[in-house]
Amino acid sequence: MADTTWSSVSAPYVRPRKSGEPDAWAEEAAQRGHVGTHQLREVCEVQPPREVAQALNLSQGDVAVVRRRLVLLDGRPIELTDSYYPVAIASGTPLAETRKIPGGAITMLAKLGHEPRETEEGVRARPATDQERQLLEIQPEEWVLVLTRILRTDNGAPIEATVMTMIADGRELRYKMIM
Repeated sequence: MADTTWSSVSAPYVRPRKSGEPDAWAEEAAQRGHVGTHQLREVCEVQPPREVAQALNLSQGDVAVVRRRLVLLDGRPIELTDSYYPVAIASGTPLAETRKIPGGAITMLAKLGHEPRETEEGVRARPATDQERQLLEIQPEEWVLVLTRILRTDNGAPIEATVMTMIADGRELRYKMIM
């Protein structure tokens, strides 16, 4: 990343955006004097990875809607983000369409009556795969951070599972809890 250290806070990414408010990534990047954008790579129904299927309480063989994005900072790739949604929630909605969602997916989930109330995140580091190195334009020896985020409603129903694969260089993740 351009800065030597970049600290990210998750809270702005898991709340619905107000009308006219920029998306969380654009806002975070702008606060640091940068331009943050996304490229939507794909939207389709897939059998999700085992970890995602378990997070969404899907049975073996069930499909989910995935929205795959390339996250850019000043035009350079820094993150791959795959967000998965249960078909029962996403089918027939903008979540299943190959286009940008005004206000973002979290805002759309809230409009559909699935407001996130609980967030669970896990982070791990590992070597990048060949595809990740190509898409993120990193060297073979570089590692990535993988953040998995699960969003649930008041009653604990999972509504989104997101896997973010980030360039690890200079990245710090911070968590803040308000009691």
